Amino acid sequence: MLEIFHYVESPRQCSYLPDETASLEIRALVEMSAEEYAELLERGYRRFGLTVFRPACAGCSKCRSVRVPVQRFQPGASDRRILRKNRHIHAEMHPAFATSAHVDLFNRYHRFMTHLRRWPEQEVTLETYHRDFVAGGREVGKQWLYYDRDRLVGVALMDQVADAISLVYFFYDPDWRPLSPGTYSILTQLLYAKAAGLRNAYLGYWIEECPSMSYKRRFTPLEVLIKYPAGDESPAWVAL
Repeated sequence: MLEIFHYVESPRQCSYLPDETASLEIRALVEMSAEEYAELLERGYRRFGLTVFRPACAGCSKCRSVRVPVQRFQPGASDRRILRKNRHIHAEMHPAFATSAHVDLFNRYHRFMTHLRRWPEQEVTLETYHRDFVAGGREVGKQWLYYDRDRLVGVALMDQVADAISLVYFFYDPDWRPLSPGTYSILTQLLYAKAAGLRNAYLGYWIEECPSMSYKRRFTPLEVLIKYPAGDESPAWVAL
């Protein structure tokens, strides 16, 4: 592992709980093996481009890292309905790469979410998309491409290590929204990991009081990291 910087952000307003302050521990890793990355995932880190990060909030511990032990995961009745409604969608997994179609879809999705959820405005170029979503992935970076006939309607960025996957980011064509594409994409990745004999699927962070994160509670069994361990501590995960 080759780390070029490691720091904790100054406190700022939390994006999910406005009455709280937030800080991230951020590490820039220009070299990292899949085995090292697997250890970081187990310790609560997420990857974005060439950096990994995890919460380091001084006065709040509500942001919890969660994962699904995929060999015990079984789709429920509502999950099966969503899978049936999306039978016309063709899903392909590839190594991560960037095209103008990715950029156009990403920008359309973010314009839609800015209007719907008041997300900050964001416009990416092919260069910035590659920097944020492709660079740093090396052998672990994957992507699911979702097609409605020959039209790209969704992209899910996913990392895969020896015994786990990490769901990184998902964006989609707003016209697909009525068919629950977010749930469909998570189910696609969980079922892939189960069929591949993997152990865990990391879903990122979950805050019980945050409505926009409540969907993660649906994917059971769910485990939560008790605390973000220091360098000399072992991570401890328990059933939520």
